[in-house]
Amino acid sequence: MMQSAWAPRSARAELSSLPVDPALAAREPNDLDTIRVLRRLGPRRLWTTLNEDVYFERLEGALYGRMAGCTLGAPVEFWPIAKMAALAEENGDDFPPTDYWSYLPDPELKRYETSPRQGYSRYGIAGVPVDDDVIYTLLGLLIADEYGLDFSTEDVGQTWIKYLPFGCTAEGVALQNLKQSIPASQAGSKNNPYCEWIGAAIRADPWGYMAPGWPERAAAMAYRDAYLSHRRQGIYGEMFFAAAVAAAFAVADPVEAMQIGLTEIPQDCALHRAIQWALRIAPEIKNYQQARDAVEEKFSGMQHAHTINNACLTVWGITIGGNDLTRVIGETVAMGMDNDCTAALAGSIVGAVVGKKGIPPRWYEGFDDTIHSYLIGLERFSIRDVLERFGRHAQRIYTQDNRALLDSAQG
Repeated sequence: MMQSAWAPRSARAELSSLPVDPALAAREPNDLDTIRVLRRLGPRRLWTTLNEDVYFERLEGALYGRMAGCTLGAPVEFWPIAKMAALAEENGDDFPPTDYWSYLPDPELKRYETSPRQGYSRYGIAGVPVDDDVIYTLLGLLIADEYGLDFSTEDVGQTWIKYLPFGCTAEGVALQNLKQSIPASQAGSKNNPYCEWIGAAIRADPWGYMAPGWPERAAAMAYRDAYLSHRRQGIYGEMFFAAAVAAAFAVADPVEAMQIGLTEIPQDCALHRAIQWALRIAPEIKNYQQARDAVEEKFSGMQHAHTINNACLTVWGITIGGNDLTRVIGETVAMGMDNDCTAALAGSIVGAVVGKKGIPPRWYEGFDDTIHSYLIGLERFSIRDVLERFGRHAQRIYTQDNRALLDSAQG
């Protein structure tokens, strides 16, 4: 998600002067306890023990699906549909894409001052190229590595200061606020007109990876992460997708995973209503153009990096493609808007359902056990090591839970 980090000062001042709507605040709270009160009935937890063979196969699928969707969408992020279709025609590629782009314009131009654009193309991939949608997945892992699974929002802030050189939109605001000694509990609410944008949702996946089959636990970790930079729909977006990813490890249908994810956010919030609408009309949405037309009509004027409209596109990418990861990420990227974010989220959910064995090798064979990074002091990650570290945290969650249950029984 590459967007300017600052709105005009006059606009921020106008926003901050608006009165709080008490009814809206009650319906869309920012504290976890009240969010939980307003949820509808849900399973909360699908696994009581961790089947490591099932888990690790699906974890590989989730991470590869995320990185593939991100890599496909990143070089055409926010492009109009017609411009993407023209590139595909010029290349002789399929559209919607069924593989990485054969060629990308400005191939030597570096994204995030790190990976050249050709590194996102079919013939240029040499490891996973940099993108914030992958960086925040790694950052979530670092948070758990350094502070444990019961980390606080303050711990998230300390990790950002240590490793994150810059941020976009809400993340950029929160990071600057932290550097100005504003407490982590306030960093997301001060001078932040982006607090309902998609930035928190793209950080959802690591919590699902570390709490597989346990959507409530994943959503709680997502909440503590999201609160650093977001409010309301921004928080709910990260909680919804974290819960959906966690559920995806335990179900055979990615749509079921999303339905479970909805049970972890307030049932009357705007995001819940929007996703319910998207699921309800999904049988009518047959392709990328119909999906884009539907959100443009429903959410006319909404910024293209908002949580709500992009979440609906993610839903339709999954309902169109089902368990076919190629079609899921291809259709999702073709929809446009923040399409590296949406394709990464859709790829992660479907990847967790189908596992690595369900993903065509062309989507990951060029990754070569390497993730490129712009995190401070960490220029390269081993994919195998990242998977093992996520796995250790998942094992720790279930081990700690079993010990707690044993202690309770003995007490």
